[in-house]
Amino acid sequence: VSPSGARAASAGTFITMAAHIAAMAPGTNIGAAHPVSISGNETKGDMAAKLENDAAAYIKGIAHKRGRNEQWAEDAVRKSVSITAEEALKIKVIDFVANDIDELLAAVNGRSIITEKGTAALNIKGARINKVEMGIRFKILSLLADPNIAYILLILGIYGIFFELSSPGAILPGVAGGIFLILAFYGLQTLPINYAGLLLILLALILFIAEVKVTSYGLLTIGGIISMFIGSLMLIDTELEFLRISWTVIIPAVLMTALFFTIAVSLAYKAYKRQPTTGREGLIGAVGVANTAISPKGKVFVKGEIWDARSDENIKEGEEIEVVEVEGLVLKVKRHR
Repeated sequence: VSPSGARAASAGTFITMAAHIAAMAPGTNIGAAHPVSISGNETKGDMAAKLENDAAAYIKGIAHKRGRNEQWAEDAVRKSVSITAEEALKIKVIDFVANDIDELLAAVNGRSIITEKGTAALNIKGARINKVEMGIRFKILSLLADPNIAYILLILGIYGIFFELSSPGAILPGVAGGIFLILAFYGLQTLPINYAGLLLILLALILFIAEVKVTSYGLLTIGGIISMFIGSLMLIDTELEFLRISWTVIIPAVLMTALFFTIAVSLAYKAYKRQPTTGREGLIGAVGVANTAISPKGKVFVKGEIWDARSDENIKEGEEIEVVEVEGLVLKVKRHR
């Protein structure tokens, strides 16, 4: 069991106990082999007792065959006990504590083991060590199966789809978002997913998109952020810590999403409230000068152009006017006060 910081838990405990020679590096631990379902959830009732008794008997048999501590092996299953490398060596759960592979091979050299064909002595002095590394394909697949990576890909996919739907024709955000979502769903299908949590995250996406289409003054965004946070907490349904999404991933993801959409909604609201500055709508409220007397028609000079104008009041030439309405190519004006 290595390197330092590693552990042999659950099935790893069984594998280590079954080895002809069991060794651990300093700073590692072994144990916590109580049976759980493949989804990571707790099994209850008669089935739980059946699984526990079967696993306890199985690991005791392994420990007996290898001459190891049977009582501790049973406790690892029934009580989920876990011990350090030094403690494991002291109570005869393992055979050696070694800092590295060279130290282990030196300690093992000349030791006898019992196989199906009888007793064999290990003569491994000067033996060549072949390291079998995980291929790039399996490294990538293993990375995608990490719950934190799968969650991040899911959030990035949501961002991509949001950008594409809010700015149709951009293409790149939609393509990237689709790829991220497919990779996320690949990783999630190997994990114990709570579909209520997944639906809450998808609901958050719908609420974010709706915020762009409907003026809710941020209410839809607030609902989306709450939905995303709760969905993130519920997404992985397991009691196993290493299968859960880390708080250090969930909190930054939700905060960044909240910040992004808060800024987006704020800018959209300001744009909505801002008076038009171009086109005919941009003329309403503009101040100009009467080029001629207006009674009720005349001409005005507004924003660098001369316009035909009419007014419900008499306005003298040279007086300041204000545009109140655009009627085709004619401006309806009033005296500016």
